Amino acid sequence: MKNSTLLALCVTTLWAHPAHAQTTVGDTLTTARAQDGSYISWREHIIDEPATAGFNLSGSDGLVMADLDGDGYEDIVSVHESDSEYDSSVPDPDYDVGTDGHVRIAFGSADPNRWTNITLAEGTDAPAPEDAAIADVNGDGHLDVIVAAELAHLIYLQNPGATARTEPWPRLILPMTKDRGSYIRVFFADFDGNGVPEVTAPNKGSQRPAPDDFARSTSVSLYEVTGDPLNGDNWTETELGHYSVPQNAEPVDLDGDGDLDIVVGTRGENRLLFFENTSRGSLSFREHAIGIYGARAAGFNLEYVDLNQDGRLDMVGAATGGLAWLEQPERIDDAWNAHRIGTFAPDSMTGLEMADIDGDGDLDVMAGSYSRGPREGDGDVDKDDALGRIGWFEHPGGDGTGTWTRHDVSRRKRGMYDKFIARDADGDGDVDFFGTRGNSAPYDGVYWLEQVRSNTPRPAFERARTEDSPEMPLP
Repeated sequence: MKNSTLLALCVTTLWAHPAHAQTTVGDTLTTARAQDGSYISWREHIIDEPATAGFNLSGSDGLVMADLDGDGYEDIVSVHESDSEYDSSVPDPDYDVGTDGHVRIAFGSADPNRWTNITLAEGTDAPAPEDAAIADVNGDGHLDVIVAAELAHLIYLQNPGATARTEPWPRLILPMTKDRGSYIRVFFADFDGNGVPEVTAPNKGSQRPAPDDFARSTSVSLYEVTGDPLNGDNWTETELGHYSVPQNAEPVDLDGDGDLDIVVGTRGENRLLFFENTSRGSLSFREHAIGIYGARAAGFNLEYVDLNQDGRLDMVGAATGGLAWLEQPERIDDAWNAHRIGTFAPDSMTGLEMADIDGDGDLDVMAGSYSRGPREGDGDVDKDDALGRIGWFEHPGGDGTGTWTRHDVSRRKRGMYDKFIARDADGDGDVDFFGTRGNSAPYDGVYWLEQVRSNTPRPAFERARTEDSPEMPLP
């Protein structure tokens, strides 16, 4: 055998040995440091999942938090599509109600690892639910819930008060939304200052838009209630505009004038716009385009912060090339400059949340991706496919235009990390995150990530389950 052939064989054998296999993301020792010099890693805790729920709790998407039962502890409303086909089929009313989707409440306590989980809505009330919002709609001092169902409608669920944990919540499917399309986001906000919240929601047309759906326009609407919200006749709809697959209609005071505007993102047009609130005694809005220099953005998940501290809200979200922040110009109708934050490529960018993770006074970004392989099995995917990732981007300091450092936390064959909410869950003074995980049946559900600080490096991620979708290396 020639020496060169022998050398090649030895090298191939050496690197094929498990000792030299590429380390998975979660098992890699963290290099992230807090302001005090300690190392930052993350520990996963399960709040709600199929194993404890006792049924197919899967396709977990949006979540919101508030104290629903008035005990002083925040609760979690989460939505679970329970739909692996994603074929826009209307649910059969004769199906077992456990197959069409679930809206759940996890009632909190003083212990972040002790939750009481109940089902708030399921089946044909909540077919493929995608998002939820919380507000006191009827003015009784108890927080109510509205849910966007991707296969049908918006449904309002009224908090019964003292029996919120044990009794069914009275409900109404908003009649003008029933079987009219596909609702993916929903928000409460008091736009006219009268003390009664309105609802905003985009109708994206169908759960999985076909070419014909992109070629037509569907509405972004505002829903106003006068009187008893359980009476369908008391709700009215105002269509603000029509777009190709609209997917956001988020209340935010974008222009800084003291009232709430509405930011819209459209998937079909891959652009952003906003409705300026011009209400003076009655609800009225003026549409503005948001032109972006250096990127395009469809605005499914957005965060709003003044990153460069110039007194104007900027936007953070998925854009051309990964994650970016969009700098609001001095004149709001001028172009917004896009500044790169980073990428998870080949993994997509889905959920995000701004918070000071490392305690240095700057806002960092926690982010998650959307795996593109099978939803009910790990399938034939490898490290170069689009997988489910969690990671965070460290603020560079100053005005945010420098280089953001990416810290990878976990990368699994399956996972859709659609939503993060920052809280100090365990009261230890640092930021933790609540979130949902989909695309991973039977490992979907609600979880929280505990920030762990240590004097020496630890593996970046400590899993809650011994059996799960496998951790993967970086591409």
